Amino acid sequence: MSVKPTNELNKWGALEHPRGSSAAASRLLLVLRYALLILLAAIFLFPFYIMIRNALSTDTEVTAYPWIWWPKDIQWVNFKNLFETKQIDMGLGLRNSALLALINFIFQTLFASMAGYALARIPFKGAGIFFSIILVTLMVPGAVTFVPSYVVISELHGINTLWGIVVPGLFNAFATFLFRQFYLDFPRDLEEAGRLDGLSYYGLYFRLLLPNSIGVLAALGILSFINSWNAFLWPSIIGQSPGSRTVQVMLSQFLTAQTVSYSSLFMGAAVAAAPLVIVFLFLQRYIVQGVRMSGIKG
Repeated sequence: MSVKPTNELNKWGALEHPRGSSAAASRLLLVLRYALLILLAAIFLFPFYIMIRNALSTDTEVTAYPWIWWPKDIQWVNFKNLFETKQIDMGLGLRNSALLALINFIFQTLFASMAGYALARIPFKGAGIFFSIILVTLMVPGAVTFVPSYVVISELHGINTLWGIVVPGLFNAFATFLFRQFYLDFPRDLEEAGRLDGLSYYGLYFRLLLPNSIGVLAALGILSFINSWNAFLWPSIIGQSPGSRTVQVMLSQFLTAQTVSYSSLFMGAAVAAAPLVIVFLFLQRYIVQGVRMSGIKG
């Protein structure tokens, strides 16, 4: 008596799916996976729902009891009031944050790429020592260097200036390490071909290696953009004047000892989060790649 195999080849030579109980188990497992994904998505999206719900509500509805799932009358006027508040210039905060994030996106990744290339490909005396020093800085907590950095920026008259906020973060040791590892794995045959064409180290970097590292540049650059946009502590200490405040510092102005404008606060948070949501929707592939490269765990 022959036993019919569970998996069979169809007329095209492809392996058919198992039948009977095995197929039912596979479908059940698939349903469970999608149910788990939907549940996790709902949990992660719930804070965004709270933010949008409170941004379109009145202050009374935000703190109302019992809970109101959605405002009866959507308060679109909250968006208009956010930019008409005289004490808090949200437009200026958005411009400052965009400028600082763009500078970090360009120059932090460029400087890290140049340093990583030099450490990986240019032989010079003390290269190992310099690389060891860079690695040691990764082990130093940011709180330890916070006060010395403030003193240096203060002595250079960088308080209440945008350059005082952005300059200390233009060099990223971890990004330099990742670029060094990337360039160490770069095919040397291509470099040798470039040398035969008369390219110097400068020419090899800008004409050969840099164009072939767009993926890692985009991945680390986007993470730099997001971190710079969300930065709060350092910009709040350096940017004390109204003209140098970033959007995150502007949001903190809605929380005072006397009153808290909940609707304006949540509307401002929604406006501040919108650029990051747009960046994620269009560049999520590079964001995932950058998180995987950097080893960041959410």
